[in-house]
Amino acid sequence: MGLPGEAAAMTAPAQTEQEVLELSISGMTCAACSGRIERQLNKLEGVEAVVNLAAEKAHIRYAPNLIDRAALIATIEKTGFGATLSTADTHGEEKARKLAAYREELRRFWIALALTLPLIGQMAFMFSGSWDAHDDVLPRWLQFALATPVQFWIGKRFYVGGWNALRSGGGNMDVLVALGTSAAYFYSVAVMALDMHQHVYFEASATVITLVLLGKILEARAKAKTSAAIEALIKLQPQTAHVERDGRLVEVDVKAMIPGDVFIVRPGEAVPVDGEVVEGVSSVNEAMLTGESLPLAKRAGDAVYAATVNGEALLKCRATGVGSHTLLAGIIRLVEQAQGSKAPVQRLADRIAAIFVPVVTAIALATFVLWWWLGGDFTVALINAVAVLVIACPCALGLATPTAIMVGTGLGARAGVLIKNAQALELAEKIEVLAVDKTGTLTQGKPVVTSVERLGTPRVLPAGRAGGTASDILQLAASLEQGATHPLAQCIVARARTDGLTLASPTEVVATPGRGLVGLVDGVAVAVGSPAFMAAQGIALPQEQLAALAGQSIVAVARAGEAIGLLGIADPLRESSKAAVARLKKLGVEVVMLTGDNAATAAAIAREAGVDRFEAEVLPGDKAAAIARLKAGDDGKLRLVAMAGDGINDAPALAAADVSFAMGAGSDVAMEAADITLMRDDLAGVADAISLSRATLAKIRQNLFWAFIYNVLGIPLAALGFLNPVVAGAAMAMSSVSVVSNSLLLRRWKP
Repeated sequence: MGLPGEAAAMTAPAQTEQEVLELSISGMTCAACSGRIERQLNKLEGVEAVVNLAAEKAHIRYAPNLIDRAALIATIEKTGFGATLSTADTHGEEKARKLAAYREELRRFWIALALTLPLIGQMAFMFSGSWDAHDDVLPRWLQFALATPVQFWIGKRFYVGGWNALRSGGGNMDVLVALGTSAAYFYSVAVMALDMHQHVYFEASATVITLVLLGKILEARAKAKTSAAIEALIKLQPQTAHVERDGRLVEVDVKAMIPGDVFIVRPGEAVPVDGEVVEGVSSVNEAMLTGESLPLAKRAGDAVYAATVNGEALLKCRATGVGSHTLLAGIIRLVEQAQGSKAPVQRLADRIAAIFVPVVTAIALATFVLWWWLGGDFTVALINAVAVLVIACPCALGLATPTAIMVGTGLGARAGVLIKNAQALELAEKIEVLAVDKTGTLTQGKPVVTSVERLGTPRVLPAGRAGGTASDILQLAASLEQGATHPLAQCIVARARTDGLTLASPTEVVATPGRGLVGLVDGVAVAVGSPAFMAAQGIALPQEQLAALAGQSIVAVARAGEAIGLLGIADPLRESSKAAVARLKKLGVEVVMLTGDNAATAAAIAREAGVDRFEAEVLPGDKAAAIARLKAGDDGKLRLVAMAGDGINDAPALAAADVSFAMGAGSDVAMEAADITLMRDDLAGVADAISLSRATLAKIRQNLFWAFIYNVLGIPLAALGFLNPVVAGAAMAMSSVSVVSNSLLLRRWKP
């Protein structure tokens, strides 16, 4: 069975081959900036782009036969922003570049603060009863000297950003700040030059620029914390490895390793790359991949993964995945992809951001005209218009959704829940029905012998114990089944070996595929097979004892033409499944089991797991139709349906579901097939994903509410003359910080 995309390709016309490109963007200041870049890129033929303001990244899907990378980067640069290739190998460079920019910004802020403090200090006299509004505490020439470098050197970024925005046919926060502070500054220059008996507002223009810069610094620090999950994952992988080269153990850079290299992992060390154990027995802590705190036993033939931590003994391993082909690298790519995607809930904010600057500019102009016309005071009209320009902030709107998504997807990765895109994260909170595959999802996915019964006197043989007639039955069956490849035969042999039984070598074995086999064991004729196979051999089985094993696969054992025992084989329920189903019910999600097993087996598993509804004897190809029926609902009302499966055999159903969950750590196919990959084979991960989705969407709604209410209340207050430009500037600077800080509160969520 292939992936959902492969199934679609069989019916859809051939499409242009596409590649994915991740670019790091510099110079964005608000949602209008990211929206402008996105629009310019999406105008290009064969390009689909999403620009994330919080992550400062552009995720681009493009057709290389229509456009190349250089043209994409050039398009962004023409819009007035910087763009560099972003890959796993460039994380260090990006971090260093951002750190250098942050330090330069911080240096400029301290200079701006030093120049602005004297101007702010004189504002204290405004509250003194002896102060005349037209008097100057500081000489005007000194105010001019202090404010000018702040306006044109420190504030250069606003002029450059605003000009680039206007040049490309848009507007952004830089335009508003540049307009507002320039109006206050040049008005003050005119008053000073003409020696007018009016108050000058050098302190307003300089203070607004300084406060906006402070807000950007605090915002950058907070945004850095939203990507802490990615940073933590990158830091997990060791930089060096102990590799066998020419019979010697040498320390090499992990980047120099190739598949097939034999490496040593000492106790307490992290595994450098993905590999397979060739020698040694130890336990490995895989919590960073799966969220499971208990270490897993590892021996020859077992897989180990980069960045997991070896326990008490030395392991010799052979590299199977290095560089970008490790499971850890795949997880980082998925998290970055999710963090760079856009949730549908963001669309309203995007539409508002696109018209925000023109609307605010129009309101400021109307404020100026009305105040001057009705009040006759040019100064008051100008200051109120400046306050409108300064308090308006599209940044909070642009950061409301992506910051919460970055934190949420990062938390999911640490809990072993890999979310492929923001749309899946948004839809997960609305899941009404969860369809689950039985084998490997609710159950362990490995059939085991659960009972060995002697005909005449039923007796259960507990796991790990042997003895008596029951042991003889198991020993005979396993001896005959040694060479068989059928899954039931293999689990019979595995149980016998686990119980320490010594197996004989069979002779004259004749198999009937899918039904059973006969042969000689120690010279005695033995038959092992299904009840139907035994009936064909003329061997009778007691119906009451067959009925007692209903819900299990039954294998009968006969010796010398006489039935001597029955083996009950079942795929046991996972220990966590019952609790997971109960938790999903508490979340208001109906769990429906889909299985190809017979009704009796399905009913037994459903009853044990606490599942109230199931469909039995459903073929893999029919599961998609079952999902469609669940979506339609019994009452004809559409419902949002999710599907949890292994990501391979259940691919059609996963594709048909609104949200799909793939079970199983380390499966590349599962990670590609599903919207959400659960790194642990545990249905509780679905409940974790729903819980995380609800927590994340709650934060997004809070952020959008405060971003909207801030502008809805702030702009009218400024227009009505209730806000001084300095106060408006402080409020604008803190609006973005408050939205990002609120998103960071999501880190309190626990799986």
